[in-house]
Amino acid sequence: MEPLKGKTVGKSSPDPVCTKQQRIAELAKIRPPMVLTTLAHHMDLDWLREAYCRTRKSGAVGVDGQTATEYAANLEENLQSLLNRAKSGLYKAPPVRRTYIPKGTGKETRALGIPTFEDKVLQRAVVMLLEPVYEQDFLDCSYGFRPRRSAHQAATAVWKATTDMRGGWVLEIDIRKFFDRLVHKHLGEILRQRVRDGVVLRLISKWLHAGVLEEGKISYPETGSPQGGVISPMLANVYLHEVLDTWFEQKVQPRMKGRSRLIRYADDAVLVFEREDDARRVQEVLPKRFEKYGLTLHPDKTRLVCFQAPTGSDRNGDGSGPGTFDFLGFTHFWAKSWKGGWVVKQKTARDRFARAMRKLTVWCRKQRHLRLRAQWSILCQKLRGHYAYYGICGNTRGIRYFRHEAERVWRKWLSRRSRKARKPWKRFKALLARFPLPPAVRPRGAPVPEWSCGEPVL
Repeated sequence: MEPLKGKTVGKSSPDPVCTKQQRIAELAKIRPPMVLTTLAHHMDLDWLREAYCRTRKSGAVGVDGQTATEYAANLEENLQSLLNRAKSGLYKAPPVRRTYIPKGTGKETRALGIPTFEDKVLQRAVVMLLEPVYEQDFLDCSYGFRPRRSAHQAATAVWKATTDMRGGWVLEIDIRKFFDRLVHKHLGEILRQRVRDGVVLRLISKWLHAGVLEEGKISYPETGSPQGGVISPMLANVYLHEVLDTWFEQKVQPRMKGRSRLIRYADDAVLVFEREDDARRVQEVLPKRFEKYGLTLHPDKTRLVCFQAPTGSDRNGDGSGPGTFDFLGFTHFWAKSWKGGWVVKQKTARDRFARAMRKLTVWCRKQRHLRLRAQWSILCQKLRGHYAYYGICGNTRGIRYFRHEAERVWRKWLSRRSRKARKPWKRFKALLARFPLPPAVRPRGAPVPEWSCGEPVL
């Protein structure tokens, strides 16, 4: 039996877990309006064992301090106990440990909630139950945290939409603190439209009300889902599928005079319109739609951009040139092609480049006393990771500049290992001959990387 395209993960047969997922997906696809009342009976010991295999083992520990290695020491008994507690209703969701990470530029931080390892396993098991159901309902405009979909595909979809419409008008959407303001009541109502399994809904409710441990004190927020939990991306997609995706496709698009397109990656979204009047109508009604579900749009980051194709030498007729917008770390802008025509291009966003360089500088400073070969090995991994995401067609200059800056920063901090460690460029070039950094451009004849997402790569 062939798996439904894009709906399941892994092999379909003879793996019993994937066979069950395939069956759930078929039922959900054959009868879209049908409410599924029994899902938890699929969750057995094999299901939890597969959920354990799919759970990342190197993540930070939760409030209990238990690591994946400690949990695996008595794996079968732990999984059996977890299964019994989950199905009997005796499972008690532990509070998540609150930590903060830099959000981007400036001093802004993003709050993360870190569950315990056992909690991660059970959340992964519930995600494996919900994913085959909602993958039949989710629309093609949604790309975030879905099987066989990526940020590269979302960025490519934006590029194609703006190219087909010769730019048009782009409405950038920024939801203010989405994961913190997700309304539990609305989420429960949305979930019950498709799933009414008591075990599944009870577990989700426990996770939403588990509490947050911060500085030794536990608080119980009335809204939100901890960003960092395994279940949170699924709940976010379910919520925004109802709030934005289906509303835009069923209510908004039929009323548009021109073409329009929605591309969403988790809580980041852009709307592309062919006509200005359509864009302004949606911009006016969008805050009311989000307010109905307890969400608010950021007044400064939500903006309408004139992204029309330039004409003649003076791009917009006023010397200002067409607008630009950022999406998923890429800046979209108009530029001349080799043949002299205007095309939409993508490059590394300025804030993402600055953030990557800031992290690389801090690492080189803190690890400057490591042995050269160890530094070189880790630095190569960091550069390859940057190339893997930002190495798309048209961004040659961006990743070449990143490599150049990486060389400069590495030389600077190698020169500060001691008073006699100063390395002039001539001497540093000799060192690079022994420890060459990965090239920013793919050598001629080298195989095309898999991360090209169907587009030509460098």
